[in-house]
Amino acid sequence: MATFTSIALLTILRTILASPTPTPTPRADVVVDQVPIITASPPPTRTFIHRRNILSNIESGVGGILSSLGSDIPSFVASGVPNFFQDFPTGDAVLSSAGVQSTDLDAKPTEVLNVPSYANWTDSGWSLRFRGNVYKTPDISNSTINRLANVFLIDTSVEELPPSQSAQAVNLTREIFVAQQDAKNITFDIQPAPSAGADGEPGGGGGITPPGGNFSQIITLPFVTTAQGDFDTFVQLQNTSGALYAGNETESPQRINVFAQGTDTGNATSYLLPTQGLTFISDIDDILRVTKIYEPKEGLLNSFARPFTPWMNMPDIYANWSRSLPNASFHYLTTTPEQVTRNYMDFIYKTYPGGSFDTRPLNFSDVRATLSIREYLLDKIFQTFPQRKFILVADTSNSDVMTDYPLMATRYPGQVTCIFLRNTSATDSGDKFPYNTDGFKGLNQNSYMFFNVPDDLTNLDIANGQCLNSTVKQDVSFGYQGLPFGLGKGAAGKLRPLKGYWTLLISTFVGTVGSILLSSF
Repeated sequence: MATFTSIALLTILRTILASPTPTPTPRADVVVDQVPIITASPPPTRTFIHRRNILSNIESGVGGILSSLGSDIPSFVASGVPNFFQDFPTGDAVLSSAGVQSTDLDAKPTEVLNVPSYANWTDSGWSLRFRGNVYKTPDISNSTINRLANVFLIDTSVEELPPSQSAQAVNLTREIFVAQQDAKNITFDIQPAPSAGADGEPGGGGGITPPGGNFSQIITLPFVTTAQGDFDTFVQLQNTSGALYAGNETESPQRINVFAQGTDTGNATSYLLPTQGLTFISDIDDILRVTKIYEPKEGLLNSFARPFTPWMNMPDIYANWSRSLPNASFHYLTTTPEQVTRNYMDFIYKTYPGGSFDTRPLNFSDVRATLSIREYLLDKIFQTFPQRKFILVADTSNSDVMTDYPLMATRYPGQVTCIFLRNTSATDSGDKFPYNTDGFKGLNQNSYMFFNVPDDLTNLDIANGQCLNSTVKQDVSFGYQGLPFGLGKGAAGKLRPLKGYWTLLISTFVGTVGSILLSSF
């Protein structure tokens, strides 16, 4: 069935790309508040967006095509390139899926996912961002958790996986099926963080220990958790004179430990970033680790079951940046939803320099919201640090990266020093999906580089704006790149348009498969 499905999908894609459709409408700029808060969850919708922006939003409703492809296709197909972490249940849906009563949670301890964050210097001192989720873990039987885990696997099951992979898949599924706790007050202990390693060592770098060894503070957040158990707010640190360097008097980021009271699951290290300096903002999947998000079976195994594996020698590149730029900070931004980010954080701190994190809040849950979250999180950090410079690193398999990274360069002039993008379709034959370079039109071509292997990033004076390796051929034309079957590029370098009825055909297919994963829970 899997082979037949793949052939059928490619056949449909080839037919679509060979036919005319209207040019996609450019996305309008969005102005975000200086310190945006988590917005209300978007209303339910049956509209799905093609991840490559080839298709616009068209309401789905007919399932005829699906019957010819098989009914075991999960909803991550809905975004074009598989979005494995989509449509996770929350709240009552978790209890219903697991066969658990709400009263069963009464005796369970409250747990906290505390996401490593950052602080900025203001006229009133340091303002620290607190970000995370409050939840309880229900008792779910092994047979039920195995059934739930198997929803995320293709052509295999937890019973068929090697023991270590089966255990990881089960543990990750238990992290997904937690019951978020709303309207909860949270209190944190703040302390200086000792060194986690030297510059260039895994988990090291990215900051120094503050000078005041006796600095300690207790902070209760001014707001309770949202309906999804989330919290995201900035709070002013008090009485820091002599304990913390002022943000306008040092070039070095400072590390502090942030411990959630009442649980041993809510520990994190956050970073106090000076007013000026250099920050690397990095995606994770298929740039720092091997995911193959564009190959459903491999991507799911690499995400749910197999140990996380660095992509080639990328850890060496980041270690070199950490050593050669000791005052630089690192911020890891993934649109993976927060339930599954503990594995990501553990991998990063064992493999790459220490740094702050951003993940997708639970109220960004449908496909439309998923494609907007990266811009939302990028806006937040750019607006929080208007005088810092940024190096943006990712790969071409994310359509939101291809739009949002160049958007940051135009929206915040002078703040983006370099954009580095791994060209996955040129280096991995498994990536059959095109990507759109239109967003880079108008940018200085010396400010970004599409690269093939990590070594392409060596010997660059990026602190002074050298972003191009002269040995790496660019030859960038603006429009869709990497289209299959030799389709899509005319003399003007534009994607061939598609006719409306083919748009309706594929969007009908996409919309139909979108509900299957949820119905499996």
